[in-house]
Amino acid sequence: MTEGVTKSSTDGSATGAAGFLTALRARRLLAIVRGRDPEASFRTVLALVGSGVPLVEVSLSGSGALGVLERARAELGPDAWLGAGTVLTADDARRAAAAGANLIVTPGLGAGVDTGLGLGLPVLAGVLTPTDVIAASAAGATALKVFPASATGGPDYLKALRGPFPDLPFVPVGGVDAAAAAAYLEHGAAAVGVGSPLVGDAADGGDLDALRRRARRFVAVCA
Repeated sequence: MTEGVTKSSTDGSATGAAGFLTALRARRLLAIVRGRDPEASFRTVLALVGSGVPLVEVSLSGSGALGVLERARAELGPDAWLGAGTVLTADDARRAAAAGANLIVTPGLGAGVDTGLGLGLPVLAGVLTPTDVIAASAAGATALKVFPASATGGPDYLKALRGPFPDLPFVPVGGVDAAAAAAYLEHGAAAVGVGSPLVGDAADGGDLDALRRRARRFVAVCA
């Protein structure tokens, strides 16, 4: 399939699976916010979007993540791509959706994937091995998060993984700096997911101007 792992789950909607894949492939960058300070995390989300990074994930492992999602949704409006990350359980997925997430991101396969899809949301499901890829495809995942990418051998592993799965949308996540982002995209990644190399300490109260400079660099790399 060339439109994603699945043809079901709200295809045709601007904010459904097809809309997510379109945005993902156009922007090729998903920012990951995980902070100890909810207020700083909220400001970080807005700064990223304002700097040209319109796909943002707020990890549920961060402090006050559901509140950050709620505030960001209210500020950004209904059509912005605002994901919930580190979704492990069915309850995580339901609470994230209630807080305004329109994208579910998981570190692996499990109830979070199934419930997110059942809610009609696109799901970026964590995979590592070919077995994981087959299972995620069978589950109906919208795109595949190769995680932790830094532990796999990097872009060469992605190149090898795409051999048997050439048309699936892979998104390497974990240890992706600007140089690695360029290499992954060159090797056929649909996009890259970037946390600390992009966000730095902004979600803990760090310098937002420095964040904006990093964001501009990553946007240029992923253009």
